Amino acid sequence: MKRTLALVAFGLLLGFGIALVYGGSGLFQRIAAFPLSLLGVALAMIFACWNCNAGRLRLMLGGIARPMGHGRALATMMATEFAINMTPAGSGGVLSYVYLLKRHGAPATSAAAMYAVDIMMDMLVFSSALVIVALVLFFHPAQLHIGWEIGMLAGLLVAMVALGWAGAKNYRTVLLWIGRRKLIRRVSAANRRRLTRTVLRFREALHLVLGFSRARLFGIFLCCLGHWVLRYSVLYVIITGMDRHVDLAYSFLVQMLAQTAGHFTMLPGGSGGVELSFTALLAPVLDHATLGAVLLMWRFALYYWYLIACAPVFFLFVGKALWQLLGNSAPAK
Repeated sequence: MKRTLALVAFGLLLGFGIALVYGGSGLFQRIAAFPLSLLGVALAMIFACWNCNAGRLRLMLGGIARPMGHGRALATMMATEFAINMTPAGSGGVLSYVYLLKRHGAPATSAAAMYAVDIMMDMLVFSSALVIVALVLFFHPAQLHIGWEIGMLAGLLVAMVALGWAGAKNYRTVLLWIGRRKLIRRVSAANRRRLTRTVLRFREALHLVLGFSRARLFGIFLCCLGHWVLRYSVLYVIITGMDRHVDLAYSFLVQMLAQTAGHFTMLPGGSGGVELSFTALLAPVLDHATLGAVLLMWRFALYYWYLIACAPVFFLFVGKALWQLLGNSAPAK
């Protein structure tokens, strides 16, 4: 637990330090001039994001005959968001998600399959967003300099989807490979059989979730789309409040790239990688003081606020035991 808190504290100091060094003392004047009403709008959009996630959770649980009320679904997603933002690369998210759904009565394999479908829906939304951004780029030749960014993101998305598809199609080969690896490590035959059964149950649960009606799957996609549109529109609201203008499509691309880069730092919330990528991509269109202020306010809305608002929900619904488990599972630096 202490190691996790130390990583979070280091990440917070690193992120704040990057904003301060880049923006200088002028960033505080820019923040002071920002309308509080727009900050309220940004935080309301984040709350709406959590409700969209609660909606898609309810749709998936309803598909496996485990209905959940909206209040509990909202608490589940807020607790999961806290775990994602408190652990390196969001590794604690799936653990909290599965734990909370098991307490609700859903099998662990079904919960894991639902989490996998969540990720697949996210990839589908990101792919759709890239197509739209590419079309905007086509009609605005002056922005051709961001073509490499679109290409990089598209390559990452295609690679992730291809890897997932190959793993699902050739699951027997994957199981045999895992079995050989476990045999090398002298894991007992009983444990290897248990792992094999778990993977097979997960595959069956994944087929069950993906076998939902088209209407239910479309509803899940719409909730997912609403979440990401609202979340990635926060930056546009903040920049507008600073009396500056950046194309909405470009602001989406900046956030997608910054969040992707943040996963490689292996720090909670992607600290360091997110801030450096963010400043590099917006430096050509914003002055230093404004960029530093925008960075701090954007990170407050999409990271610090998640920690502040979701922490009480996490400890109320999950408790200290899982928090300690998350802390022990964090990789050492």
